[in-house]
Amino acid sequence: MGYKSLKACLDDLEKNNHLIRIKEEVDPNLEMAAIHLRVHEMKGPALLFENVKGTEFQCASNIFGTLNRSKFIFRDTLTKMQTLIEIKNNPIKALKNPFQYTNISLTALSALPLKNPLSKPVLFKETTIDKIPLIKHWPMDGGAFVTLPQVYSEDMDKPGIMNANLGMYRIQLNGNDYILNKEIGLHYQLHRGIGVHQSKANKAGKPLKVSIFIGGPPSHTLAAVMPLPEGLSEMTFAGALGNRRFRYTYKDGFCISTDADFVITGEVYPNDNKPEGPFGDHLGYYSLKHDFPLMRVHKVYHRQDAIWPFTVVGRPPQEDTSFGELIHEITGNAIQHELPGVKEVHAVDAAGVHPLLLTIGSERYTPYNQTKQPSELLTIANHILGKGQLSLAKYLFITADDTNKLTTHNESQFYQYLLERINLKRDLHFYTNTSIDTLDYSGTGLNSGSKLVVAAYGEKIRELDTAVDAELKELKTFINPQIALPGVLVLQGSKFETYEKTKTEFEHFNEELKQKNSSLKGFPMIVVVDDASFTAATLKNWLWVTFTRSNPSHDIYGINAFTEHKHFGCDNMIIDARIKPHHAPVLEKVPEIEKRIDKLFEKGGSLSSIK
Repeated sequence: MGYKSLKACLDDLEKNNHLIRIKEEVDPNLEMAAIHLRVHEMKGPALLFENVKGTEFQCASNIFGTLNRSKFIFRDTLTKMQTLIEIKNNPIKALKNPFQYTNISLTALSALPLKNPLSKPVLFKETTIDKIPLIKHWPMDGGAFVTLPQVYSEDMDKPGIMNANLGMYRIQLNGNDYILNKEIGLHYQLHRGIGVHQSKANKAGKPLKVSIFIGGPPSHTLAAVMPLPEGLSEMTFAGALGNRRFRYTYKDGFCISTDADFVITGEVYPNDNKPEGPFGDHLGYYSLKHDFPLMRVHKVYHRQDAIWPFTVVGRPPQEDTSFGELIHEITGNAIQHELPGVKEVHAVDAAGVHPLLLTIGSERYTPYNQTKQPSELLTIANHILGKGQLSLAKYLFITADDTNKLTTHNESQFYQYLLERINLKRDLHFYTNTSIDTLDYSGTGLNSGSKLVVAAYGEKIRELDTAVDAELKELKTFINPQIALPGVLVLQGSKFETYEKTKTEFEHFNEELKQKNSSLKGFPMIVVVDDASFTAATLKNWLWVTFTRSNPSHDIYGINAFTEHKHFGCDNMIIDARIKPHHAPVLEKVPEIEKRIDKLFEKGGSLSSIK
């Protein structure tokens, strides 16, 4: 089904019991986000807010809230898109079976953008920023944000829609030092196509024209987050996935998506920045206030029946998790074709995606050598860390499985396999003073930190401990021993103060173990945290705490650690995952808001049917 608009999609969802209307008046200041978060946590339906305080426009959220609902939305084109990617990865297969792929030509036709000079629904009326829904999601947010924007920019050297970029970069609509209705904030991170366009415009001393599309057919939203190769237009992907050509026109020199619900146009001038943020983000913490490009607003357009779509991000899993799952459904094994030797790459959602990659590769370099050790795995790791957004990974755990039974998507099984084989004197490889995810505040500054590749391969060399014995309970330096996974010991430390004090703590810990004549051989990984019981309570808690609150170069220690020819090794790896003074605050719900929205879920409320 090719939806012509967001409203057509929502009507279809409602018809098939995937949507609930909220008729009560709701406040866009924290209330709407709290409602969305609770419904998403309950794996509930999409939501249509009919009565939003302070605006005439309806709002929709949780549209892509589950993988099943996302697949339902694209039920008529998902298989075709998978086939298109399969053909791209294996064109010989299509040549051998041409009649099997005859229906793909129609999908390819839908991929061509259509200049639409006659039908211009989004240009129905002009409005201003203060009239559109100003949704604030978390208490410390700097203002209201657009959380499902499609940000369009063109390459000044190769203008036109086929060389344009469509990305999802958050937009701050008000607050801070922004002049209301005249200025908004444009936040984009490393490895984003719009950065290339702005760099060229800056070099030429010219403003970059930017159009922000909100709403429209759901394929447009997904296209904005799709990790497409540079040079491949997101608009062609949107057309093919939506089975409807991407319709556009130009007005005042700006590209306009004529099927969008809203379009904000404006210009970004060279070296024209203002503080943006804070913003409660998808790692489960606030991204803090930093200078980012300022967009000077030109016009704000909307269609007659405009609906404002939004989502809320926070500690995963959230609605954006479904985007990742759907992208995986569409792309299948494409990563294997792009990265030779790779069998699986799993960006772990529970750990905030970029902080942690689990990978299964091949080990084929020395088949004649009876001693199994990482060789090709290290080449693969370097290839991964040089690939687009995968390069933002902070921790990369990689292994090989000759039986092809291991999967990265069973994190517990993966860690057990790797920890049974890891040689901690050999298998830890650090990258210091390098770039990390903009949203990760565990490093030394914005975009700055370190990486660790853990490459383990070979025969099983240890049995992993799965229980806390009496000796562990007698430890004094760190207390409250808990088991997170087989071979992973979680200990509780006092509040982190300084790295100098922490170094002394781990020296005392090493000395304490020597005095007890304890080597903790069955625990190759030890994690020190603020709350051991919380961290070890679930796998998701352990993944989140361990890999979002540590910077490898600064926060990894070891039992009997040594550095030889600049290579670090140890008997047991220790990760200090306590909260540090420079970390961003954790996202926390507001009890008063939670109590206020209870009425919607009680008998007689619009959401009382959700169980």
